[in-house]
Amino acid sequence: MDLQRLLESPGALPSIPRVVALALNELDQEAPDLMRVSALLADEPVMTARLLQVANSARYQLSQRIGSVAQALAVLGLTEVREMLLQAAIASAFRRVGDIDMRQFWRYSLNTARLTRQLAHSRTRLLRHSTASPYTIGLVHALGELVMQLGLPLEMAALNQQCGVFAPERAQAEQARLGYSYAQVGAGFARAWHLPPELTLVVEQHDAPFSRGSSEPLAGMLHMAAWRCRARETGYTESDLAQTYPEVAALALRLQLEEVLSLDPVAWASETDIDAMAAG
Repeated sequence: MDLQRLLESPGALPSIPRVVALALNELDQEAPDLMRVSALLADEPVMTARLLQVANSARYQLSQRIGSVAQALAVLGLTEVREMLLQAAIASAFRRVGDIDMRQFWRYSLNTARLTRQLAHSRTRLLRHSTASPYTIGLVHALGELVMQLGLPLEMAALNQQCGVFAPERAQAEQARLGYSYAQVGAGFARAWHLPPELTLVVEQHDAPFSRGSSEPLAGMLHMAAWRCRARETGYTESDLAQTYPEVAALALRLQLEEVLSLDPVAWASETDIDAMAAG
């Protein structure tokens, strides 16, 4: 099945919850109306509970308890609220996908999001004109894999036997078999959900950054983060890491293997983190 037919096939692309879509759209405005966002989220009890839980956590060390969505928005800030909304939406959209271990998938996605953010912080001079959230990009970058598992169950079952879902060479295996990879499918998903164009472009290009005439630094950072986290999921040894190190992206970003490994998140995603993600 070609890419366009996959993206148009029934059941492959889940729809974004209406309230979340409206809230995200408002948050993306130049001057978002926080009262409207508060009103929208107040009708979502699960999301409200999650916002209040985070706002009242020890992380913020507040002397008074936060009791409303409006107060939580003020404490958390727009970037974190946007990330939490999208995280909840995608977790709700993909509760169960074929034989995919969803806890492993969310762990991989959370770790890639964290490491992409770390790499972006280490190379801020390359991202002067970028407005995209590296964390959000890392979180959503592999959703195309889930879409493929839903829309191409037989083809993916066969491919899963040959190449693990989290193997670093997964994108190349999909390209060889289908002519496209989860990266291009993920970009189609991002467009369907009206996610920002820069995010969509980075997701689309990250499987082969600095090729196809592209020079988007954030795509290279995402590529490096995804490689590192896939290597971790696959149990790569130090020798494996050295042999598979993405030289093209590393050279463009001036990253040595030792530096990438030193940027591993201080705390990889915990079981509690995965529980929160899976719960939406």
